[in-house]
Amino acid sequence: MDVVGIRKWTFGLSALLFLASIVTLAIPPALTPGIDFSGGAAFTMTFADVLDPALVEKTLSDIGHPESIVQPSVEADGAYGKSYFIRVGELAPTLRDTNGNIETPGGRENVESALNALSPATVTGFDTVSGIIAGENVRNAAIAVVVAAFAILIYVTWAFRRVPSPFRYGTSAIIALIHDTVIVLGLFSILGKVVDFEVNAMFITGVLTIIGYSVNDTIVVFDRVRENIARFPTLTITEIVNLSVHETIARSLNTSITLLIVVVALMLFAATSIQPLLYVLVAGVVVGTYSSIFIATFTLVAWENGEIRNVASRIPIIGPKRAV
Repeated sequence: MDVVGIRKWTFGLSALLFLASIVTLAIPPALTPGIDFSGGAAFTMTFADVLDPALVEKTLSDIGHPESIVQPSVEADGAYGKSYFIRVGELAPTLRDTNGNIETPGGRENVESALNALSPATVTGFDTVSGIIAGENVRNAAIAVVVAAFAILIYVTWAFRRVPSPFRYGTSAIIALIHDTVIVLGLFSILGKVVDFEVNAMFITGVLTIIGYSVNDTIVVFDRVRENIARFPTLTITEIVNLSVHETIARSLNTSITLLIVVVALMLFAATSIQPLLYVLVAGVVVGTYSSIFIATFTLVAWENGEIRNVASRIPIIGPKRAV
């Protein structure tokens, strides 16, 4: 089967998904920031009774938290459970005397007191992040992604230094990496707008993980391309890539399916704190497996065959200017 022959269709599909992701990311908010990136406090509380989320939100608004987000757990029959995840803005500090006793209740005490008036509650989880730390987290996350991409470009170029045009291998891997990252971010941008899915530090960990996974899969295919170039010097790059994809596609699919089984199992039984990481891994494994086969290697073929240059020459800004 001529797998490489379908590259125009895969490029078209990827371009459509990529542009859709760019559009949704351009609509504020690009991503719904969690507590790690926006600052504030998060409570996980279990009440003695099932409460209407609207009543909880009104109670919080009455004590100065109109921006609060209340997410109740859902039972198997679709009814609300007694456990609630509650997000509020930054809380006033608690003032204590020299003996450590509360002198002036802070924001946390006010929230807990107001909610306990609705129904006796137990706080099973509490996290708080200041606005300054949240800003640093955003900057550090962006730096981590950029540094990872740059390091991968250098490494792949060096690793394939013995083949013609090694820089093209590194650049093709980065193109696939950007493809994966933007589409995954676009997916979670939509989820943030539709179901208020929040991104946090675990989400960024997931993004960095799928970057590594995507590049790992890409290098497996590229390594087989390198071997086949030496074994079959008379074949064209299109024939070599087609052969290499056939030889590695089973390995890539088996690895991805095995990983997905493990991640789905974790989603069913793991703590809620790592759920954002698992959601990103599921999306990233699917997109990364696709891109390593149909984007990175096909980009290499298009580049080697001059197709990218031909497309670029048709763009008025990039292409050669006609004499007037």
